[in-house]
This record gives sequence, C-alpha cells and structure tokens, in this order.
Amino acid sequence: MKAPTLLPLDKDKHFGRLVIIFVSVGFIAIFAAGLAAAFAVQRNGEHTAWLIHTYDVERAIGRVDSAVQSMRFARRGYLLDRRPAIREDYAEARGDLQRAIDRVAELTRDNAMQQRLIPQVRALAREMDAMLLFTMAEADAGRMTGIGRRAGDAGSADVSSRIQKATAAMLAEEQRLLGQRVRAQQSSITLFYWALGLGGILLFFVAIGSVATIRHYTSGLMRSRNQLRVLNEDLEGAVRVRTIDLQRANDEIQRFAYIVSHDLRSPLVNVMGFTAELDAATHSLRALIDRAEAEAPAIVTEEARLAAREDLPEAIGFIRTSTQKMDRLINAILRLSREGRRTIAPETLDMVGMFQGVADTLRHRTEEVGATIRIADDLPPMVSDRLAVEQIASNLVENAVKYLRRDRPGIIEVTGQRRGLRVLYQIKDNGRGIDPKDHERVFDLFRRSGEQDQPGEGIGLAHVRALAYRLGGTITVASQLGEGAVFEVNLPAVFAGAGEKDR
Repeated sequence: MKAPTLLPLDKDKHFGRLVIIFVSVGFIAIFAAGLAAAFAVQRNGEHTAWLIHTYDVERAIGRVDSAVQSMRFARRGYLLDRRPAIREDYAEARGDLQRAIDRVAELTRDNAMQQRLIPQVRALAREMDAMLLFTMAEADAGRMTGIGRRAGDAGSADVSSRIQKATAAMLAEEQRLLGQRVRAQQSSITLFYWALGLGGILLFFVAIGSVATIRHYTSGLMRSRNQLRVLNEDLEGAVRVRTIDLQRANDEIQRFAYIVSHDLRSPLVNVMGFTAELDAATHSLRALIDRAEAEAPAIVTEEARLAAREDLPEAIGFIRTSTQKMDRLINAILRLSREGRRTIAPETLDMVGMFQGVADTLRHRTEEVGATIRIADDLPPMVSDRLAVEQIASNLVENAVKYLRRDRPGIIEVTGQRRGLRVLYQIKDNGRGIDPKDHERVFDLFRRSGEQDQPGEGIGLAHVRALAYRLGGTITVASQLGEGAVFEVNLPAVFAGAGEKDR
C-alpha cells in the first residue's frame, strides 16, 4: 500500500519563517508605537506643565491688580472713617501687592519681556503707596481738604491705571505664550493618536497575515494528522502482530532453554554416574597395583603405577569438577527460564523493610568481614512483584558484600528517590570497583570482571538485569577500579500490570 503524502519539511520551514517574520513585525510595531506614544505623552506632559505655568502667572498678575484696588479702597475708607482696623487692612493689601509682584517676578524668570516690566510695576507700586500714605497722614494731621482728597484720588487713579497697563501688557504676553503652548499640546496629542493609529493598522495587517498563515498551515496539519491517524491504525495493527510474534518467539526460546537444559541434564547425569564408577574402579586398580608391587614388583611398570595412582585420579577429578560446573550452569539456565515463565503478581512493597530483611540475612557475613549496611529510612515504596524485587535487592547487596576490599572497613549504602512515575534505588559500596570497560560485560550471562577469587558463575547480575527488564525497568553501574561501585535500579513506581487495588 502506498503511504500517504505528509506535509513537506520545506513547508514547515516556510511556515516557521513566516511566523517569525509576522511576530517580529508585530513586536517592532508595538515597540515603535510604544516609543511614539511615550514620546507624545512626555511632550504632552511638558506642554501641560507650561500651560499650568501660564495660568499661574495670570493668576499672580490678577492678584497684583486686586491688591492695588484693595489699597485704594482701604485708603478711601480710612479718609472717611479713621479706624485703626481700616489702616491695618491697608497694610495687609500693601503686603499682598508686594508678594504678588514677587511671585510674578519668580514665575517669569525665563521671560525677558516680563522681567523688563517687573521693575516698572514695582516703581509704580511704590509711587502709589507713597501717595496714598501721604493723603492718610494729611488726614491724620487734620489738613486734608476736599480739594486734596480729590487730587489724591486722581493721582492714585492715574498710578493705578499705569499699573493696569503694565499688567495688561504682561497678560497679553502670557496669552501669546498660552496660544503657542496650546497649539504645541494639540500637536503632541495628534502625534500620540497618529502613533496609536499607525501601530493599530500595522498590527491589524500583521494579525490578518498571521491568522491566514496559521489557518493555511493548520489545514495542512489537519490533513497530515488524518493521514497519520490512518498510518497509526495500520501501525498499531502491525505492532500487535509483531508483539504476538515476539511473544511467541520468546515463549519458544523459553521452552527451548528449558528443554535443552533437561536434555543436557540426562547425559550429564550419565557422565557423573560413570565418573563415580570410574573412581571406584580406580580404587580397585590402585589396590591391584599395590598387591602386584608387593608380590611381583617386576611386572609393574612405572607408567602403570603413575596411571593408577596419579593420572586416572587427576583426570577423574577434572571430569567431576567440569560436570559440577556444568550442573550449576544448567541449574542457572533453568532458573532463568522458570523466572521468564512465572506470572508477575504486583503488590505494594515496603522497600525499607525489604532491604532491611536482606541486610539481616547477610548479618553473619557482614560481621565476619567488618562491613556496615546503611539503609535510608525514606526509600520510596512501589507496586511490583515481591519475589522479583527481593531477588534484585538480595543479589545487589550480596554482591556488594562479596567484593568489598579487605584493607578498609566496608560500607554499603542503600538510598532511593521517586522521579515522576518511576523510582530509583542506588546500592553504593566502597569495594574493589569495576573497570569502566567491563560496565556492560558484568550484566552478560556467565561473564565476570576483575580477579576471580570469589565463588560464582557470573549469573547474578545477568539475572538482576533480566528481572529489571521484565518489570519494565533498567539497571546501570557507575564505578572505577579501587573506588567502589554504585548500582542504580530504575523501575516504574506502579507495575504496568497492576490493578487499582494495588495502587
């Protein structure tokens, strides 16, 4: 069957480039609009501050005119009624005038035209104050006549008029500046809206382009997904068929190993039996040689004597040793075969208790070699097959005890942790260590590493790895010669075949 055509790789690259371009343009537009808006807002703030400044100047100029009129009204009232309170009102109005002029001078420090008018206003204020004070002093002395009062009113009115002309000129200047500043503020506001508008338009087109591109790609992706679903359906069927084939092949291998082991055992039993008979015959032959040497030594040759007393016993010893080793190997193959056929029975396991039980079993051996087994009290529990996990734990701890160094106290540490859906257990020792080139070899059947001064056939770690694989896990080792070893077992926290009751 012809495989469906999937989305080409160059289309994926083209889509990626388009998305990057649109996103980049969008970010640039947002950044540019933000800068323009920030600049416009800053300028608008500056212009607003100047507008407020202009209004402050106008209010200060207005207070100058108001203070002048208050002085005139207080002087006129004092001429009519010479109460001290009215004289105090005059003094307060005079102080207000001076403060108002000082305020205008302070606010217009940056305006040369206004600064030129300030001395004129101060001089007129002093002139009017002197004139008004003179008329009030004349009134106090009783020399004020109707003609003098009218002359004083006319004089003060003239000075007040000149002050008003000066303040009017100052107000006109502020009005001119106000107009400029209002127009500048409007320009900054217009710039702000233009920046927002252009940024919005650019973002609109970027959004349209992005949506169109994503929609086009999504439609292609949907077609590819439908095609992948068809492929997955076929693949799932193929996987099921292949899994059945692999399971069948595995069963065949298990049966073959079991049958071969049994078939090997039959001739091996015969060899062991005939070896025992040969050994018994050797005893008779040696007795015959001994009798012949005693009665007729001339008929016994040196070759016959060596054959009966050394060669035959040595050969029989070699045969017996080899058959015993063969028997152990066959038993190991049978054990692995039976383990592969055994049904997994998941249950919740207390790993602290399990490792403690292993340590208790090896207590006599650890006391004999002066070793210490330390088991962490926070080992994570798991749901798996008890027998398989116990065999893994006992093999690893027993191996650690077996290959400790004799020149330092042995320390074996068992730690563990949970990572997501899996649990990791580390068995660390300070023993002989393993050459890095043998890290994989030690897990092979009948393979060993380093000095062979300990009993064993190289089956334990191969058995451990087979058990770990069957439980859905792995085992690795990290080690250097003379620095000890760390075996790490990685297993699922809950075995895949465990039911809800085991969780």
